[in-house]
Amino acid sequence: MSADFLRGQPTLNTDNVLNGRYEVGELIGRGGMADVYLGRDIRLGRTVAIKVLRPDLARDPLFQSRFRREAQAVAGLNHPSVVSVYDTGDQESPATRDDVRLPYIVMEYVPGRTLRDLIKGGELTIDRSVEYVLGVLAALDYSHRSGIVHRDIKPANVMVTTDGGVKVMDFGIARAMADSAATMTQTQAVIGTAQYLSPEQARGETVDARSDLYSAACLFFELLTGRPPFVGESPVSVAYQHVREQPVAASSLNPEVPAALDSILERGLAKDRNHRYQTAREFREALLAVRDGGPATAATQAISVPAGDRSGGEGQAGSTGPVTEAVSSEPVEEPRTRAMAKVLAGGSLTADGNHDDSDGEDHPALAIGSTGDRDPQQKARRTAWTTVFVVLLVLVLGVVGFVGWNTLNAEPPAPPTAVMPAVEEKSQTDAMNAIIEAGFGPPTITEEYSGDVASGLAIRTSPAAGAKVPLEESVTLFVSKGPSSAVIPENLAGMTESAARDALRSLNLKGGTTTEADSSTVPDGRVLGTEPAAGTSVPVGSEVDIVLSNGLVSVPDVLGMPAEQAEETLLGPDFLLTPKLTEVESADAEPGTVIEQSVAPGTKIAPSSTVFLSVAKAPAPEESPSPSPSASSTPASTSASQGRRR
Repeated sequence: MSADFLRGQPTLNTDNVLNGRYEVGELIGRGGMADVYLGRDIRLGRTVAIKVLRPDLARDPLFQSRFRREAQAVAGLNHPSVVSVYDTGDQESPATRDDVRLPYIVMEYVPGRTLRDLIKGGELTIDRSVEYVLGVLAALDYSHRSGIVHRDIKPANVMVTTDGGVKVMDFGIARAMADSAATMTQTQAVIGTAQYLSPEQARGETVDARSDLYSAACLFFELLTGRPPFVGESPVSVAYQHVREQPVAASSLNPEVPAALDSILERGLAKDRNHRYQTAREFREALLAVRDGGPATAATQAISVPAGDRSGGEGQAGSTGPVTEAVSSEPVEEPRTRAMAKVLAGGSLTADGNHDDSDGEDHPALAIGSTGDRDPQQKARRTAWTTVFVVLLVLVLGVVGFVGWNTLNAEPPAPPTAVMPAVEEKSQTDAMNAIIEAGFGPPTITEEYSGDVASGLAIRTSPAAGAKVPLEESVTLFVSKGPSSAVIPENLAGMTESAARDALRSLNLKGGTTTEADSSTVPDGRVLGTEPAAGTSVPVGSEVDIVLSNGLVSVPDVLGMPAEQAEETLLGPDFLLTPKLTEVESADAEPGTVIEQSVAPGTKIAPSSTVFLSVAKAPAPEESPSPSPSASSTPASTSASQGRRR
């Protein structure tokens, strides 16, 4: 979590619940790359900080890579002085296209203030500054041993908690030491903050752990004095000073800074990284020694001598007890040795063997041309001591020559070796830790496709696991990128478009164009199919077009069909329409065939809609005319009357 944020309006919908677990609250910080929100883990009931990549940078692969690298770098670190990462993911944003998602990191929420705030408030003492830098160095010692170089140590990236603890944040431009062969420039712009850049960073050279230690020394200088070691009108002028100029002593800006801390800063800010502290632990131990009252370096040391043995007014007779005196770290000569040196230089010894510590200007035995120089006994002594000195010198040179000859002609010692550990199917961080713990340096990471090992897990090492390898030999760690091809899943049908794109993205495939098609069974807006079809194997990174259902069917043309066939067609699975049949007399159509449908063919309607069909039937036969009643009754009545007549 970078502390380099400014207050501003939120760009993410704060009503969101990320991943069904994290409630997003108010915006608490904003930086050049991301926004930070106060959040709550619903599942565990704890307060968290949620860092979200800014929407205007989400389309840039470089910022995506830096943002995800931060999560990967810190995820493997578990130290009280490093902000913990709990979870990562990505989130849709209405401000971006559908295929651009905003990655986020769920981190430990640290209440407190940054060192930058404390510097501005003028609240730092010398002791507090030392304690805070000790915390930063503890975090760097752990991260360096884990193979991670921070590359942006500055006051704004160090948080001081309410109980006085230190938390190092913002690993957004951190890299594994194995990747440090890459220069520190991107498109000719130096990555980092100008006031805290190491000289090698300013020159765009390779970096290592000692670059972080230079930045930590710059931070320490600012804590002690209230300003960085170099200031200028532009970042370029500040970077030039880091490369070419020497900083002023911190004590010249703050008289309360002791000389021991000046000495530590002088070494920490050395231009040549070989002249700095070589590890964070070494830097930290020097600070601890000063804090506990000891010297920062071996330049001076305290010794105790009896008061009576010191020349000058401080060691006169009558003084009692030892006196502590600071002297040069050069070895202290014994009295006889100093006396011998004085004789060889033309001085003299007294008869009882005691020496004179005066400067010799007023001593008759040391004056050039004095009678003491012509004393035969003194000349004999001088000659004897000269002879002893020459003999000793010859012996020493002989011993040195003998040892040197043997050393040059001796067999070089075999380099130390160790067995390469097995790291197959371990996470990248665990695999790196196993290799470093075995005694090897940080490995070089190489990614390759694998159909057997899941993405992000270790495949193998070179040299191979189990081999006995010299510790100085470089190690390559091969990490899986997943399979080189993927099979389009069968279960996309019926999903929403966004869910289908997520499923494709999880297989390293890209969602392509979207089209619509009729369907009687798949609801409107749901996935109907893909192109290529489900079950097809395609290379990783391929685009897969998505076909969505419009929830409609096109009414078929059933005119002229037999009624039973027309009814079966409409009820079929392709249409699922409801037919209603009505018989209509027709002399022109064959009985039992459809002569009319209520919805024109090709019309799109919803499944289960009703379609009315008119079915032809034969017309009823015409009735023959019946005889009139008067005509039929005449003969009968005539016959009857005739009978009555008879």
